[in-house]
Amino acid sequence: MSITLCTERVSNSSSIGSEKVNGLGVRGMSLAITVVSVLLTAFFIFASSIKIFGWQKFIFETQLAFFKKYGLNRTVMLLVGFVELFGSVGLWLPEYLGISGALALFTTSIGAVFFHFYFDTWKDAIPAMITLMLSGAVLYSQYFEFGMQGI
Repeated sequence: MSITLCTERVSNSSSIGSEKVNGLGVRGMSLAITVVSVLLTAFFIFASSIKIFGWQKFIFETQLAFFKKYGLNRTVMLLVGFVELFGSVGLWLPEYLGISGALALFTTSIGAVFFHFYFDTWKDAIPAMITLMLSGAVLYSQYFEFGMQGI
């Protein structure tokens, strides 16, 4: 009686469309982007709801003080809140709407980083830098998932 061993050879290829992407499985990459999207959605819905409705007094007054320090007013803060709300909902929309949602969060984060660095200390910019990196990862992922299909 003989026993035959079968082994599968896994390629170290990092091409998109294969089972491995940079050491992560496609499912692992998709799961990571989904988790990041959930975190961004929760954060920006919370932040935008305060900017729009002002329901959390302490945070609202702190954010309004930042905006006034930057030479901006309550109307601009309201508009930023709507952009954040669009971005957080837009992440879950298909194709180009999803890309525009990620782009809205990305550009909002760039603006926040810029204003914090220019008017405040780098420590005030830490949350914006984190959301910039996370929204950039989602934007990159969505662009290559949907945007490159038409090219």
